[in-house]
Amino acid sequence: MAVRRAQHGFTLIEILLALVLLALLMTAAYSGFSASNRAVQRGEASIDATNKVRVTQQLLRRQIGQALTLAFDQDTGTSAPVLIEGGMDELTFVSALPGYLGQGGAYVQRIELVSGERGGKQLVFRHALLNGFDPADSDRWVEQPVVLLEEIDDFSIDYRGLDAEGKLGQWDVEWEHRDRLPVLVRIAIEFDEDSKLRWPTLTIPLQLAGDAVVGGSALGPNALTSAPPPPVPKP
Repeated sequence: MAVRRAQHGFTLIEILLALVLLALLMTAAYSGFSASNRAVQRGEASIDATNKVRVTQQLLRRQIGQALTLAFDQDTGTSAPVLIEGGMDELTFVSALPGYLGQGGAYVQRIELVSGERGGKQLVFRHALLNGFDPADSDRWVEQPVVLLEEIDDFSIDYRGLDAEGKLGQWDVEWEHRDRLPVLVRIAIEFDEDSKLRWPTLTIPLQLAGDAVVGGSALGPNALTSAPPPPVPKP
């Protein structure tokens, strides 16, 4: 006589245990995926912030280094042309813009430190066409300022020019000779500790620093103030 084995399915307790184990495995997998995703996002954010610092340095080095000896204003007190206005946390000068930013030609450009909307300090960039530029017009800038960097804790611009003997002078926190360009501009930035960003001190040589003429003639905002060429010797 054949012996029949009792056949039965899973009990309710076994099903519940299987479901609990499956839930634990899914929770662990989701936690690992979330942690990995957050790490990737933090890494991408850190790379983006580092690239932003690098691109900002390249932009400032190019624009300030290629500053032109063109006047954008006139000092009414001395009738001297204003080629540059430099303070500790702001700098205005004339330079050409890259094609992707402007339409060609000379632009008045300004970098300055301002208060951010969410607190902290921001470094912003403004520009306006030199042709027709009016320093007294509050709407003179072409667009809204471009935010270059954020989360800035400390910021300074220093200037270094030639002394009376034609030698490099000391660093100054303000450029008083608005009718000629400094030889060097140095920009130092410290970010908030939470940002984990670092700014290598940027020292920029100005290519046309020796070409500016300190003249007493009144020059308009579009006047070229480079030194005249030397006379050709007669045979």
